[in-house]
Amino acid sequence: MGEKRKMTGRCLCGAVRITAAEVPVEFGACHCGMCRKWGGGGPLFAVHCSGEIAFDGAENIVRYHSSEWAERAFCKKCGTNLFYRLVDSDEHIFSVGIFDDQSAFTFASQIFIDEKPGYYDFANDTRKMTGADVFAQYAPPRDDAGD
Repeated sequence: MGEKRKMTGRCLCGAVRITAAEVPVEFGACHCGMCRKWGGGGPLFAVHCSGEIAFDGAENIVRYHSSEWAERAFCKKCGTNLFYRLVDSDEHIFSVGIFDDQSAFTFASQIFIDEKPGYYDFANDTRKMTGADVFAQYAPPRDDAGD
């Protein structure tokens, strides 16, 4: 599954601090419209963290349910985007920028590439998935019986 490290991070003002036990060194970019709006026009550079995640200053985290299956969180003091969380699995996808040491990260993948606007491009050679590819791989199976 690739190398993972224990890492620490914080929001811009330091009111929220995180310690994540298993942070992959590979990260990806999400070009979906919600992530671009959330991130001010560019993609969300994100890393899927697993294992134990500890929050110091959790009282400063504001959560917003952005869809039926996910929520986004930010610091209520400085507005830093912190993470995207899948509600059913409790999986946290953190913004790469909140980590204190970003030197080990490698840009490895892009999702919702079919929604990427033409005003930016990356030179990195990455794995690419369309929105349909993402939902086919990660969405829970639906019971369409009787429809």
